[in-house]
Amino acid sequence: MDLAIRDLRKRFGAVEALRGVELTVEAAEFFAVLGPSGAGKTTLLRIIAGIERADQGRILLGGRDLTEMPVRARNTAMVFQTFALYPHLSTFENLAYPLREARVPAAEIRRRVGEIAEMLRLTHTLERKPATLSGGEQQRCAIGRALIRRPRILLLDEPLTNLDAKLRHDTRAEFKRLHRELGSTTIIYATPDQLEALSMGRRIAVLRQGRIVQISTPERLYAEPGDDFVASLVGDPPINLVTATLRQGSGGPLIDLPFAGLDAQPWQAALGAFPPGTRLRVGIRPQAIWPRNGRRAGPAFAARVFLTEPLGDVTILDIVAADSCRMKMVLPHEQAWRIGVNDALDCEIDSEQICLFAEATGTAIRRDAAAAAG
Repeated sequence: MDLAIRDLRKRFGAVEALRGVELTVEAAEFFAVLGPSGAGKTTLLRIIAGIERADQGRILLGGRDLTEMPVRARNTAMVFQTFALYPHLSTFENLAYPLREARVPAAEIRRRVGEIAEMLRLTHTLERKPATLSGGEQQRCAIGRALIRRPRILLLDEPLTNLDAKLRHDTRAEFKRLHRELGSTTIIYATPDQLEALSMGRRIAVLRQGRIVQISTPERLYAEPGDDFVASLVGDPPINLVTATLRQGSGGPLIDLPFAGLDAQPWQAALGAFPPGTRLRVGIRPQAIWPRNGRRAGPAFAARVFLTEPLGDVTILDIVAADSCRMKMVLPHEQAWRIGVNDALDCEIDSEQICLFAEATGTAIRRDAAAAAG
């Protein structure tokens, strides 16, 4: 364990920004913090860095208590949403600034600036001012300025927000390369973008209104979300959440969707705690719905196409079932190219990809086998 956060709390006036945050980050891990705007991501990173002071809780780094330590003594560095480069200084001087402040000898400064510039592919920009750099080069310069002190933990606060889509894609790969080359540096990456979190984080903490609601790997967050908030946050297009009702059939529990019936046998043990008539939410991934082909995988239903969104290799179809239940499904282009708006579709759902939640609390109801394994 490298970093441990215990019962971290922070309030700004009437706003409770962090409400008992608990997490651990392993040494040299790429750890992502995912949450919408206002969830508390920036506050969490600023408290780890020492820029903000927590009202309550402890921060331990390698067993050492950082809670009351000043910023300079923490061996952490932070890159902000805005790159905050000094506009009157060259790339070389921006990179060298933290070392000059620490009174590092000139020869060592030249060596370390050259080393970090080569790692970040900035060597050709060393004599240029920030205004002449591209967005990606400015960002890499800001990261280099943080890394040149060789911090144990690098904190990245939504660092791709100001980049265009193509540059964001390229920079995600750069971050993974950089983390691999750094070897011993722990990276904590805060983002509201689930694609960034899933593609880069080895583990992800989902933050909601100042609380950690789930920490897991990208694969498990997608397949086994802890509640309907996580389910709707992770996955693109977002999961379809359909309100349903539990009832007792002659052969066991059943779940009535507006457009079909669902056998509740996989959740039978867990649903024993819920009386008939309980309102549930059924989560259906868009990738789990497809045109019926006689190989029934789960509930079948009739739908009509409301909208098509061709994306090249795949097409997103907005469909309407039971007159008013709108959902999304994703099909490969070769299956979808003949389908148009207002076309009727016979659809089926892969039951293995269905998630179940209690409507009252949003909490996941686990399949019996998954609950036993857990």
